[in-house]
Amino acid sequence: MKLIHSDFAFRVMTLELRVRDLLIPRRKVLKETPIKPGDHVLDCGCGPGGYIEPCAKLVGPSGKITAVDVHPLAIAAVEKIIRRLSLANVQTVRSNCATGLANDSIDVALLYDIIHSLRDPNIILREVNRVLKPQGILSVSDHHLHYEDIVSKVTVGGYFRLSEKGRKTVSFKPVKN
Repeated sequence: MKLIHSDFAFRVMTLELRVRDLLIPRRKVLKETPIKPGDHVLDCGCGPGGYIEPCAKLVGPSGKITAVDVHPLAIAAVEKIIRRLSLANVQTVRSNCATGLANDSIDVALLYDIIHSLRDPNIILREVNRVLKPQGILSVSDHHLHYEDIVSKVTVGGYFRLSEKGRKTVSFKPVKN
């Protein structure tokens, strides 16, 4: 696993994200994503875990969240949230995305603030397609990219088709072969 950010860069990014989260709470972004009680959500590239608490509230005790990131500080940050909030339905995986998850096991996958940094998004998108249920949703948000760039990056490999454009997110449906 190759780290994208040094520990220092990750800490700076975490500080920036906390400020962002104060200005625009993550629950407002998640309102555009059809997460419901009992869902299994994949937070791919979870970073310091800004979406963990609001996702946990949305999926409820019968749901599940899998938080995945390649950076050990990201996993440590999410595990700290898990302990602080006593979240029994959140697991962490240190990986580049969906490795180890069962086929067709995820209801909603989040790729938030990560797609711009991927050298080859199709590697991740292929894995997300594999683990998403046929009626699952991929929700993408990335303030570094324009809407058209997000759609292009996500659909070019043929793994997803555009479903809906929100104010802060873009939703896609998996194309299953």
